[in-house]
Amino acid sequence: MTAPQAVAGLGRVHIVGIGGAGMSGIARIMVAQGMEVSGSDARDSRRLQALQAIGVRTHVGHDAKLVAGIDTLVYSTAIPPENPERSAAESNGIRVLTRADALAYVMRGSRTVAVSGAHGKTTTTSMLTVALQHCGADPSFAIGSELNESGSNAHLGSGDIFVVEADESDGTFLKLGPSAAIVTNVEADHLNYWGNFEAIEQAFVDFALQVSTRSGFIVVCVDDEGGARLVGQARAMGVDVRTYGQSPDADFRVTGAALVGRGWHFNIEFAGEVIGQIQLQVPGLHNALNATAAFATAVGLGFDPELVQVGLGGFSGTRRRFDFKGEVGGVRVFDDYAHHPTEIAATLTAARDVAGAGRLIVAFQAHHYYRTAMYLKEFGAALGLADEVVVLEVFAPGETPIPGVSGQTMAAQVPLDPTNVVFEPSWSAVAGQLAARANSGDVIMTLGAGDIGMIGLEILDILRERG
Repeated sequence: MTAPQAVAGLGRVHIVGIGGAGMSGIARIMVAQGMEVSGSDARDSRRLQALQAIGVRTHVGHDAKLVAGIDTLVYSTAIPPENPERSAAESNGIRVLTRADALAYVMRGSRTVAVSGAHGKTTTTSMLTVALQHCGADPSFAIGSELNESGSNAHLGSGDIFVVEADESDGTFLKLGPSAAIVTNVEADHLNYWGNFEAIEQAFVDFALQVSTRSGFIVVCVDDEGGARLVGQARAMGVDVRTYGQSPDADFRVTGAALVGRGWHFNIEFAGEVIGQIQLQVPGLHNALNATAAFATAVGLGFDPELVQVGLGGFSGTRRRFDFKGEVGGVRVFDDYAHHPTEIAATLTAARDVAGAGRLIVAFQAHHYYRTAMYLKEFGAALGLADEVVVLEVFAPGETPIPGVSGQTMAAQVPLDPTNVVFEPSWSAVAGQLAARANSGDVIMTLGAGDIGMIGLEILDILRERG
């Protein structure tokens, strides 16, 4: 396949799966760069409607006729070879690019700052973007969710910095060539692509080496076991590594962390001196670590620490990351993208802070059979941090089920009284299950990478009807 750097122009571009978080962001950047863009997706969504508003021609459903007259087709790893549009493009000799190649193309000529890791990428990328904006920069950005501040997940800025959420799930992060980077953590995930954990670890080492070849630096969480191993390996190879965390060994160390309202107040120390004092609006001690990564990176890029800390204090969150849906009758409803045991544990720990004396009622929809099988017990333990749990069936469209792996088997792993855990196979019954269990002061959370985020508003409607 022709490398994107060697392509003089992409001409008219068609994006298959344009409603996805990453693909819609690429579409936005392409339009801002003056390209003619069309796209298709399996179903209509607010992202398709938003793209239509900026001139993108979108189509619901897939049809080989949609590639007529295009010069380039872009697809993600979620699009199979038998997709009619992808198949037609390849059969007719139309240039075909992966999502990673298309992303690298739109970032060409920029000073790329890539944020990667098993968890926390979206929030950390968003925090860094908002902080740089507050410092007076106008960075381009491509993020896996919409910023609350702008309502957008991508923007073509006037500055030379391009902040990008660098996805390791399909190897995208190895094609971006960053001059600065963040690694929030290194864990075993996306084994359907990588095969084993050793391959993932090596990929992160390769990612760090890419930064080194551009005389850049990489910021890594040393509190994370996988991150700490990466630090040792990367430094041994001469990479400029700057660490962060609560560990005494961290270069940028989080100290004095305390819950204030919904957010956390904490100090950032460097060489034994406090160089930042941050008051976050968003909950969760894990977000203090994410903010510290953003702080270390922004300062490393040459921005004023005082302006950076003020910018981070103004960050109000992103869609589907501890996303407040509303409150009825004293019951607060939130939604979160958490779909890995580590993410669920961090999110529910933060939710416990928000709930205070109230109870925590959770619905979870697992994503992929292989991940469910791999972490069945760990999912159960993480969900056990709630008071009541409703488990949905696994969300894995197009996948072949694994015997013995289901929402029901996961529910059996949750270490709560059986009366406080239920497997609910009926989507339409989930909102009612959650609302029926909640009283004033309680917090309801929906968790998962699938379509469970749609349930929040239905829960609020049921609570209103209940009075």
